[in-house]
Amino acid sequence: MTIFPRSLKSPTGCQGCKTNSEPDLEFSFAFQPIVDVRDQSVFAHEALVRGINGENALSVLEKVNDHNRYRFDQLCRMRAISTAAQLGMTQSLSINFLPNAVYRPELCIRSTLEAAQIHNFRLDRLIFETVESEYVENNHHLANILREYRELGFKTEIDDFGSGYSGLTLLADFQPDFIKIDIALVRNIHRDRSRQAIVRGVVIICAELGIEIIAEGIEHAEERDFFIDCGVYLMQGFWFSRPAFQAMALVAPRAWDKA
Repeated sequence: MTIFPRSLKSPTGCQGCKTNSEPDLEFSFAFQPIVDVRDQSVFAHEALVRGINGENALSVLEKVNDHNRYRFDQLCRMRAISTAAQLGMTQSLSINFLPNAVYRPELCIRSTLEAAQIHNFRLDRLIFETVESEYVENNHHLANILREYRELGFKTEIDDFGSGYSGLTLLADFQPDFIKIDIALVRNIHRDRSRQAIVRGVVIICAELGIEIIAEGIEHAEERDFFIDCGVYLMQGFWFSRPAFQAMALVAPRAWDKA
């Protein structure tokens, strides 16, 4: 799950792309695994922004503004890749990005491509995810970014799907490789018929569109088992592992136990 400041306006022109100044921010990453319950493996790790001493993401993101947004977004990508490489990560890496920091995706992606080349990180192991409810003036702009990233070889993902108002419209314009079901729909879903009906409907839609679902925020075995019964096998949450600061977290052995 990602927290981004919602008050940022879209850039006019590509002024952000022309500045090379470092943002007045210091940050690092924690990594949380996304597991595949079919073979009890780690499918990917999500890079989560943290302060340099492990402070929460908001302590960093609340300092992002119109002046440093582009450079912060660029640094996040490059540092996430370099840190993952230093940790010896062999699974896919999921990186959050700010769609409002991207003016022309084919230009703004250059530093990411360079970082992947320097650290020998295959492009098809990079997943770019953004939040469906994140403030975006034009869904077509976001769809264009995701389409460009896919053409370059990256995987794409919509996070917190179901938390905003544009999710289904966005899927009509572009079908990402993955969507993450919003945690508000996941929480106690094994006890809530309305949430179950909504999620089953999303599963059917995604199956027809060729989109794979990730259930995030799993905290109970019963939530895990509901999604397995629905045919959803990629999952993330405290039930499996909490994020590990500057490290790849291990999945708890009890995560696979029957409820």
